[in-house]
Amino acid sequence: PQAAGHDQPPAGRLITSTSSSGILTITSWMVIVLGTALLARRQWPNQRELSRKIVHIGTGAVIPMAWWFAIPAPIAIPFAGIVTLATAINQRWRLIPAIEDVDRNSYGTTAYGLAITSLLVLFWPDRPDAVSAGVLVMACGDGLAGLVGRAVTSPSWSVAGQTKSLVGTATMLMVSFGVLLALTIASGSGANGTGALLLAAVATGLEQISPAGIDNLSVPMVVGCLWAATLS
Repeated sequence: PQAAGHDQPPAGRLITSTSSSGILTITSWMVIVLGTALLARRQWPNQRELSRKIVHIGTGAVIPMAWWFAIPAPIAIPFAGIVTLATAINQRWRLIPAIEDVDRNSYGTTAYGLAITSLLVLFWPDRPDAVSAGVLVMACGDGLAGLVGRAVTSPSWSVAGQTKSLVGTATMLMVSFGVLLALTIASGSGANGTGALLLAAVATGLEQISPAGIDNLSVPMVVGCLWAATLS
């Protein structure tokens, strides 16, 4: 009989057939996202924010994929850490301009990676819904808010040196609410419109305070932690 304390699989057996296909799928997806961002940058060189937002939104899909394929923490966390380190290097030296070459000083991409890594450390694999909540609100809500807010003229204001618009803020609130409401259903806890709306409002408030892209860290972390504490 197997001795007590040795019921965990060895590291070499962590990669099951399901997680192997998941790793391949996620890697392929990120190649597609980066390729699309590079093509967008080449096609519309004056719209620098577009290619960055493609990466921003596309990266968010990785967490639901990892949840679906049950990627284990010893694989997910180091992978996220490596990607975060790579984005920090790219932010410093602009090796892939499509990701970082925007018209303002921002550490948002690195902060985004740090938030994803931190949420994985805190909640993966026990609460993948909490990780998904934090990341998807940032990916979809903030990502679309940035694109729509710039494309549609509306009243605007400045917070901590960052310009915010009525349409962009409304987009952040509505998309975040939709994402969180859908996640309450997908996670099996049943639709919770009140909880989703409150979290969406918190996320929208935090997104208003975004000097140097710090909202890429604050929004996912606060939403993920509040989700874990209040919703199941």
